[in-house]
Amino acid sequence: MTSLALPESRDLSVPAAQRHAVRPTPAWWRDATAVFAWATILFVVALWVAGGGLSAFGSLGEGVTNVGRLSGLIASVLMLQQVLLMARIPVVEQAWGQDELARVHRLVGFTSFNLMVVHIVLVTIGYSAGTDLGVVATFVDQVLHSPGMLLALAGTVALVMVVVTSIRKARARLRYESWHLLHLYAYLGAGLALPHQLWTGQDFRGNVVATIFWWGLYAASLAAVLAYRVVLPVVRSRRHRLVVSEVVAESPTVTSVVMTGRRLDRLPVRAGQFFQWRFLDGPGWTRANPYSLSAAPDGRSLRITAEAVGDSSARLATLRPGTRVLLEGPYGRLHTGVRTQVRTVLVGAGMGITPLRAILEELPASPDGVVVIYRVGSQADIVLADELLDLARAKGGRVVAVVGHRNRERASWLPVDSSHLGDSEALTRIVPDIAERDVYVCGHPRWMDAVVAAAHEAGVPAEAIHSERFTY
Repeated sequence: MTSLALPESRDLSVPAAQRHAVRPTPAWWRDATAVFAWATILFVVALWVAGGGLSAFGSLGEGVTNVGRLSGLIASVLMLQQVLLMARIPVVEQAWGQDELARVHRLVGFTSFNLMVVHIVLVTIGYSAGTDLGVVATFVDQVLHSPGMLLALAGTVALVMVVVTSIRKARARLRYESWHLLHLYAYLGAGLALPHQLWTGQDFRGNVVATIFWWGLYAASLAAVLAYRVVLPVVRSRRHRLVVSEVVAESPTVTSVVMTGRRLDRLPVRAGQFFQWRFLDGPGWTRANPYSLSAAPDGRSLRITAEAVGDSSARLATLRPGTRVLLEGPYGRLHTGVRTQVRTVLVGAGMGITPLRAILEELPASPDGVVVIYRVGSQADIVLADELLDLARAKGGRVVAVVGHRNRERASWLPVDSSHLGDSEALTRIVPDIAERDVYVCGHPRWMDAVVAAAHEAGVPAEAIHSERFTY
């Protein structure tokens, strides 16, 4: 571990008048969205009870069908919650952040899918109990003759494809662009299930309250997707008219792209957040890719910095000034608006340093107010070094480089030549008062897990640790 030498300083701080003031996210937003989610589930159960759910157990077949009805109802409301989670609603996005939102998204998605399978199996078994057709023939008969069932079957196939490609091993074999395209079939699956539910489901048509609830929830989900995934990005892209103004090779594999546009001081973004970017430079422009800002927004320009690890990121180096840019966002809670302490530690590995560099620029200056810990495999991997050093000096802070190959013998954020140190011990050696600071972490997910665990062990409270995983 070495402290990088400080060169002649340049003032890279952003004038306060040029920053767009973004209010911190109210703490009650998280509680309110969680209460809404649980309330919709409980309301669905209440509708089932009001429709005679507790008394419909006169026979084995009737009882099995009734339980299948309940599992289908809960699967439906969870599926709509999935749509709302994917709609990029600002309140939800800022309340939970990408880490928690991704975790909840996966949990709700797999739970909804499992309950949907239970619904199909139990309802088919229940219906077959009163006939001589058998389970398979009953299923075929329902698909062919019940209104909307063919569409529902097609929707189920679409959802199966989404779930299979969301399994970690399958997801690891897919490019981000392919996974993102396949994931859009979740919308198709939800839409194809709607006719079956509203045409044949007694719980959807049983009374006025149920009809209003289900139609309202479907309408709200569709409206949220259209508003926040389509309309808002189009409006912001047209309003700000971003174009590429400069492309800078930071290293043989790392490129920075600077974009300028109109009225960027009105864009509600903070340093450390990210956008989904589309560069209108030819084939492939329809695929959006997430990149964090690597410089604090100054009301005049936006900058991203990325390493060429795939086709989309490699294209950044070939962009030409004047290329038009579409943006969707901003997203993420990795920004200064979530700070709980006066002083800060920024811990980044590899390209994870880029959003932290932007956050460093936005932090106020104070003696020993910020420490930057930069983990790299070798000196050649360091990017934006001069900017980090200049900014740290301007803020009254310091930069510590932790250089070396990763330790393969144990899960650790330290390099192999620091194996004699414990993970939390190393943090407290670099920052003795780390327990009294906010800690921002960005890098590879497993490495981040090691840093977060070490920070907890060093006494940093959970609410003072801020991290974001850019995995799909």
